[in-house]
Amino acid sequence: MEKLNQAYDYLSKIIKEPVQYGLVLGSGLGALSDSFENSVEIPYTDIPGFPVSTVEGHEGKLVIGDYNGKKAMLMKGRFHYYEGYDMDKVVFGIRIMKLAGVEKLIVTNAAGGVNTGFTPGDLMIITDHIGLFCPSPLRGPNIDSFGPRFPDMSYAYDRELVKKAEKCAAKLDINIKKGVYVFTQGPMFETPAEIKAVRILGGDAVGMSTVPEVITANHCSIKVLGISCISNMAAGVLDQPLNHLEVMETGEKVKNKFELLIKEILDNL
Repeated sequence: MEKLNQAYDYLSKIIKEPVQYGLVLGSGLGALSDSFENSVEIPYTDIPGFPVSTVEGHEGKLVIGDYNGKKAMLMKGRFHYYEGYDMDKVVFGIRIMKLAGVEKLIVTNAAGGVNTGFTPGDLMIITDHIGLFCPSPLRGPNIDSFGPRFPDMSYAYDRELVKKAEKCAAKLDINIKKGVYVFTQGPMFETPAEIKAVRILGGDAVGMSTVPEVITANHCSIKVLGISCISNMAAGVLDQPLNHLEVMETGEKVKNKFELLIKEILDNL
């Protein structure tokens, strides 16, 4: 809590009013911040105690800006467990958002398609997740000022925000998918056998992020909307090797569609 307060004290000199909503921008999606007015970009390295992104496609900047008269906080790049960070560092930015007043959070990511009805470039609204392989970010002494010791995760992804996102996609004539996101620790891609197991468990997409952030947001009563860009088909779905370059290339191809959807959702929050 001391580290969080130090970071927030630094940011409070820049944030002059409560922040209404937050966004976490996944691989290759940082350009969305260009649509925000009166924005200030703060490198993570300038914020006391803030972790640093080490993955290609994650710029490592916190952006404070306005969209349609509402104050927003955007993370251009997130932190992953596989980078070597403890979970309290992985979710550090989400707790900063709570201190700043964020009530609604949009998390985005690039994910591997497990559902064989998906194709690379599809956008998927996350309806639920499977995080059984995810070390809990709530492990250790509970921070009572944020939330209860045993938070309910029945509606980790807010149902009203899911409906709103569906309507926005329909308005833009985007063929949106819905599904369950499954967390794996990484950094290696999953094996074909692991993907088969994920499919049996009911997963539609797989990735190495998001779930810790969503758990933490729910713990501190932030409503969450999650959207995945299906950047590649997961191991074993297609007879070809996987690489991060494919993830980046697909993100580049669909970023305009993704950004249009996020903007439409923001317009209707």
